[in-house]
Parts: sequence; C-alpha cells; structure tokens
Amino acid sequence: MTTPAARSTETVAVVVVTYNRADLLARLLDGLAAQTRRPDAVVVVDNASTDHTREVLEGRSDLPLHVTWSEENLGGAGGFHLGVRAAYDAGWDRVWLVDDDVVPAPGCLEALMAVDEDCLIAVREDLSGTMVEKAAVEFDLRNPLAIKPKRSTVDSTYADRASMPELVEVHNVAFEGFMARRGVVEEIGFPDPSFFIFYDDAEYAVRARRAGRRIWAVRDAVLVRQLDFNQQHDLSGWKGFYMYRNLFVVHLRHGENVLVRLKPWLITLVVVLLSPVRGGRAEARNVIRAMASARGMRRLTASARPPR
Repeated sequence: MTTPAARSTETVAVVVVTYNRADLLARLLDGLAAQTRRPDAVVVVDNASTDHTREVLEGRSDLPLHVTWSEENLGGAGGFHLGVRAAYDAGWDRVWLVDDDVVPAPGCLEALMAVDEDCLIAVREDLSGTMVEKAAVEFDLRNPLAIKPKRSTVDSTYADRASMPELVEVHNVAFEGFMARRGVVEEIGFPDPSFFIFYDDAEYAVRARRAGRRIWAVRDAVLVRQLDFNQQHDLSGWKGFYMYRNLFVVHLRHGENVLVRLKPWLITLVVVLLSPVRGGRAEARNVIRAMASARGMRRLTASARPPR
C-alpha cells in the first residue's frame, strides 16, 4: 500500500479551522512550513476570531495560504465544510484536515502521501511522546446495548507507536489529521455544517465506510497535540447539547437496525429519569432539546451532499 513513486504527482491541500487560538495556530503553521513534503495549498478558515489571528496569518509568506474570513463562528463542522469545499473547488487531489492545536512532525505529510489509500489518518501523540490516538478500531452501530458506539481505540489496542503495524484500520476519525482523496468527496459529499461541533468527523467516517472506503491509521505519520486530551465535557452546559444531539443524529442516520435507531429515545428517557440524582434539570433540558433537534436532522444537510 505504500508506494511513494506511484503517488508523487498527487497534489494536496491542507484545511485548517481556527478560532481565537492565534499562538497555537502559529505553531501549526510553523510545522506545516517545516514539512519534508510541502503542501500545495493551506486553506485556513477563521471562525470570526477576535484575538490576533489575522496578524498571524497576514504575517506568513512561507506557505501557500488561502484564507477565508468567516463573519460568524460556524463551529468546527461549519469551518471544515467551507474548507473542504474550497479545496475541492480548487481541484486538489487530496485534502488533509488539521485542527489548530496540533503540530505535524516534519515527515508527517510525506508519510501520508506515500500511502495509496483513499482515507487516512495521522497518529496523534502528546507533548511527552505518548500515543493518544482515539480513533476507534471498532465503532458499533449494530448493537443496541452499546451505549457508546466507540468500543476500542488505537491507543487502547496498542501500547505505543512501536507496537503498531504500519497501517491499522480504523472505523472513525477526528478532523485532526484526516486525509481523503478527491474521489471520496465526489462520492459522499462534504462535512455536515449543521453539526457545529462534535461527531461531524465520526459521521463523515461512517459515510465513507458505507461507500466502501477503508480508513487507515498511518503509524509513521506523527501529529503532536499541543493541549491535553480531554474528552470530558459538562453535559448540562452548552456543549452537552451538541454532544447529545449529534450522537443521536449519527444513530438516527446510520443505525444498522431499528433498535439502534431507537437508542437515542432510550438514552433521553434514562437521562431524564436520573436527572434528580445526576446532571440535574439542565442536563435533562439539554437531552430533551437534543432529541427534538436530532429528529429534524435525519437527512444529510443539503449543502453537505455530493457535488453535482
């Protein structure tokens, strides 16, 4: 699968979404500028930042930057939707999605481009060098008893990077190092902007796999997270609404049987019943609102559908 010579003519655009993290963004751009295989384009979507992001971007002359200045915060989902669409419209062969809080090792892009597969992810580690790749080795939308579809992850399956095979098949991705070929976008469309945050990347991976694409984690493509990996969020706060709603949407759209597609209703009932002892009224309100909103998102948003 690794054939550097065969794919040396493919072009690649990096898509970055950023919001009020100018200093982290600057480190990412430094990392992109240091790549042994330079990107052909770097498409940056700024989600209406109010810090010094504009100064950071306007001060770069060492990268082929193409910046979209959004007038409002579209969330990660909306930002990646815009960025992938811009890269597709520009005709690049591959698109590589990265968040603004990661830095690729110098050989990361070269390692990805050397693999002759349609869907890939770089493998993340933290600042200490510990592997923290949370992509699912198994993402279960078949078992109605599986409360969380993510059953096992790369970093729970392999002790460290050295113990991994060169390629590991995964079932979901983070838009923090995911690469896809143009043909994938042509067939399955764009990231769904209606998600705002959370699960837009997982939903995209399900669409890719349903279309027959396999997704591979590339051991030698190293991506370094600049912040601690914290997946714990307050389910009674504003993020909790999106976590519940978008998880429900994934089940309603892609559940493989009727019991899985009914699971969001069961989760809603359980959260409401348990709210007096955990989560309180705020979480109960969140999950009820989330279920109501998710029902209206059963179909893929029109702008995310495949281009004509």
